[in-house]
Amino acid sequence: MQFSIATDHSCLPGHFPGRPLVPGVVLLDRVLAAIEAAQGPLGPLRLPQVKFLQPLLPGEAARVELDGTAPRWRFRVLREDTLLASGEVVAGGDAGTDASASATATPGARP
Repeated sequence: MQFSIATDHSCLPGHFPGRPLVPGVVLLDRVLAAIEAAQGPLGPLRLPQVKFLQPLLPGEAARVELDGTAPRWRFRVLREDTLLASGEVVAGGDAGTDASASATATPGARP
């Protein structure tokens, strides 16, 4: 799934003044949107592993690549060939990892 975050997106003024960067939570929102586009509406999700490697600037084109099927997907967010973020999304309670290293996301909850 291709996407670009508009330069006037509401998340940008405070992140960071003078040099805006797209917040990681906005990238994750695009990952969840890609999963829902392929799978349909989902219930609660867990993010047992997420790594942010490079920033995305407003207006830059990026894409989400998914691997896997319900209830577990691995994802990559790329700008051309540059890896920006990667990780894993798990639907329901099947996380298979230490809960202390997990985050929880609710699809449809937009920043």
